[in-house]
Amino acid sequence: MNYSIDQDPHRSLTLILYILYMIAIFTGGLLAVVALIINYIKRNDVRGSIFESHFTWQIRTFWWYLFWNLIAFIPFIFLFFTGENMDVFTGVALGASAFCLVVIGVSWIWIVYRAIRGMMRLNDNQPMYQ
Repeated sequence: MNYSIDQDPHRSLTLILYILYMIAIFTGGLLAVVALIINYIKRNDVRGSIFESHFTWQIRTFWWYLFWNLIAFIPFIFLFFTGENMDVFTGVALGASAFCLVVIGVSWIWIVYRAIRGMMRLNDNQPMYQ
């Protein structure tokens, strides 16, 4: 066990940021934004350490999470093109809602997976990328 890494204050910060990313799914992503800001502010402080790869992992996780959540709402644009036909509107609304729920559900699972995987590597004192 590498005690110098275990006692590094950046280790605790990195763990806290992983936790913020995981519980962000319950706050509408607000805590993920907070974690991202901290990632960017503290990024220079962790350069050259194993924590740098964890910060990069977390930042990429956020941007992909945001991308997929934006993609989830694209089908709702088609509601504007349904006109006054309520049958078409209802069908498009149901399809868009189902697509949105599936994509957001998968992105939630994915962000939790990424956070857990990162915490496991952090616990083993390993960088995210070799």
